[in-house]
Amino acid sequence: MFRAGRISLADFTNQFSSILSNPSQPVAAHAPTCEKVCLDVDRPLRCGFPEVIYGPGKSPAAIREAIDGLLRHDQAVLITRIDESIADEIHSHYSNSRYSPQAGTLTIGRCAALPKAKVAIVTAGTSDYRVAAEAWETLFWMGIDADLIQDVGVAGPQRLQAHLQRLLGCDAVIAIAGFEGALPSVVGGHLDCPVIAVPTSNGCGVGWPGFAPLLAMLNSCSPNVAVVNVDSGFKAGYLTGLIAKAAVVARVAIPASENGSVR
Repeated sequence: MFRAGRISLADFTNQFSSILSNPSQPVAAHAPTCEKVCLDVDRPLRCGFPEVIYGPGKSPAAIREAIDGLLRHDQAVLITRIDESIADEIHSHYSNSRYSPQAGTLTIGRCAALPKAKVAIVTAGTSDYRVAAEAWETLFWMGIDADLIQDVGVAGPQRLQAHLQRLLGCDAVIAIAGFEGALPSVVGGHLDCPVIAVPTSNGCGVGWPGFAPLLAMLNSCSPNVAVVNVDSGFKAGYLTGLIAKAAVVARVAIPASENGSVR
């Protein structure tokens, strides 16, 4: 306000001295008193899918405003990391909403189905299910039904072998693991599709939660492995959905007899 010429130097000095002597008092006398939602309703035209609502930090009123805006444009709704108490309140306003406490997601409606897409989610342990659930719900919202294979980590390598047939022919696979994060490399070494690796904060001992598997996955020797952030089931699901959608479009555009041909 001083730089804008709204108060004098003497007033500015007095206010600054008061703040230093009483740091708990508000700095801004005219702080905003409400949230403003600015939806990107054109996102499906640019990016293929509607805007996703990130739940933390938003009031129920702000979330409802965002939901109403998306629904007015006939767009499916996905809210991530939403608190259970807020999800209950939202559900009371939208009876057709779907809440997953494991995934922390709430959906209303679903994007156009992609029945020919083939994706799978593989977890190293059942402790990774919460991240897998977020990925699964994200893919479901995108119109894709994912195959979920749980508890096949490298501590029992024979367990993955029993499910390899389910993974063959996938457009993309999500591999989720904590501890040393070895599962994505093993999965990637068996498949000819992208493997989206998700490190989780499950583990114990040295290092920040999720840091050891994150570094291990970034250093994967399998060239088809790409990595998202720790516990980021949503990001893994969204990327996998985009890959699967592109694969479905390519299969329609290119006859099966021409796939893999050399010219």
